[in-house]
Amino acid sequence: MSRKIITIGEIMMRLSTPGNERFFQANSFNSVFGGAEANVAVSLAQWDVDAYHMTVFPDHDLGKAALRYLKQVGVKTDWVFFGPGRLGLYFLENGAMQRPSKIIYDRLDSAFSQFEGKNLEWDRIFEGVDCFHWSGITPALSQKAAEMLLEALKSAKRNGVLVTGDINYRRNLWQYGKSPLEIMPELIRHTHVIVAGLTDFENCMDIRASDYEEACLQAKKDFPLIKYITTTERNSISASHNQLEGWLWTGKELLRSKNYDMTDIVDRIGGGDAYMAGLIYGLLHLTDQDAVEFATAASVLKHSIPGDANLVSKDEVMALMKGENVGRLLR
Repeated sequence: MSRKIITIGEIMMRLSTPGNERFFQANSFNSVFGGAEANVAVSLAQWDVDAYHMTVFPDHDLGKAALRYLKQVGVKTDWVFFGPGRLGLYFLENGAMQRPSKIIYDRLDSAFSQFEGKNLEWDRIFEGVDCFHWSGITPALSQKAAEMLLEALKSAKRNGVLVTGDINYRRNLWQYGKSPLEIMPELIRHTHVIVAGLTDFENCMDIRASDYEEACLQAKKDFPLIKYITTTERNSISASHNQLEGWLWTGKELLRSKNYDMTDIVDRIGGGDAYMAGLIYGLLHLTDQDAVEFATAASVLKHSIPGDANLVSKDEVMALMKGENVGRLLR
């Protein structure tokens, strides 16, 4: 039986310098669409999941192009709206070797951040839904976005939907007068699976710990609905060479995936979203250990693909989990 999943969040246009050019060198930019939560939906759509994304676009050609993108990659758009405001942008300068990549955001007053969703029938939207995914980016954008997300989470809880949240603390986004600790704890209280590192625990949950398992135990005590906590451990040897493994705390133990050595990275943007999508898929279909293995393998494959989205099949992820066909020419 196909699973039904809804993600919610802003989609932006990404403008990247060609190759590894610096911003001041570039005479043109390559454009794609992407956003943390939408990237999760795109991955899941490749794995035969009924993935819906809820967002708002400006009612002009760029907004319509973004809508077409979602449809092209198999994401269902029943809950995509058009409204006043602009399409957010972000600019990417791809690093190489010891030079890191750089991102500049230009997303103020986006259509999504101004959307209140007051007339949405949330209980009808969540009917028959298996999982709802959100990230900490949405409540950081505006008070309206935070309030809308809370209403969605309350409805998801009423309807028995599994809720996953990538806490994703972004200090520079919180500009509308509220701090993360004023907003995030109430959202996390409605969430079953969270992605959080030690910085996220401190800034969004007021939990200070030097040990990851200690932080997880405190989070479970403070937020009893939490069933799983996860993160990735990344060792950045250079911009082009990273090592990656996934961690999944089950409430009883901390599971770890195999460690991957990723040389000659093509594009690391969206790697965390690919991991989140893989974990959602894994928790719905696999054992806990296989879930974290599937998630990590999905993230590793994303590092080989240009753009925000992880356009790989379930079979490709499974093959990497098993160590099959690694780097081979398939014909």
